[in-house]
Amino acid sequence: MQQAIPPTYRDKSFRTQLSHQLIPMRRSLRLFAAASPSATPAAGSQTKSRLSPSPKRKAPSLSLDHFLQRQRVLSLYRTILRSLYRIPKDRRERTETIAYARAEFGRNRGVSDVSQIRYLVSTGKAEFDGMKRYIDELAAR
Repeated sequence: MQQAIPPTYRDKSFRTQLSHQLIPMRRSLRLFAAASPSATPAAGSQTKSRLSPSPKRKAPSLSLDHFLQRQRVLSLYRTILRSLYRIPKDRRERTETIAYARAEFGRNRGVSDVSQIRYLVSTGKAEFDGMKRYIDELAAR
């Protein structure tokens, strides 16, 4: 007498039954199902594969100079904000200086010339070094 073996996911007929039912599938299995050649979307449905990159997300690649300058700008921005957040919260100067720093970086956000970026970074560092003593004085209060 043979016992009935319960169907498993390895059985093709069981997989077919599962794919036709509306059973939520684990996310990892959905990715594999979308990548398999036998998985075709139902007639009339327009679904995009989650594995293919969207053309909107493709940003132009940066040159090495642009990449390095971008890192320097971000480093300066983080350094400035970290030092400004040391000023006590209840001080009006804190919100004003943070707003000023964000406005200056935002105003020059669209600059793409590498030499102009270098100039702005060096000017920003000089301005920050001039304000650093004032910021440290406010933070000590």
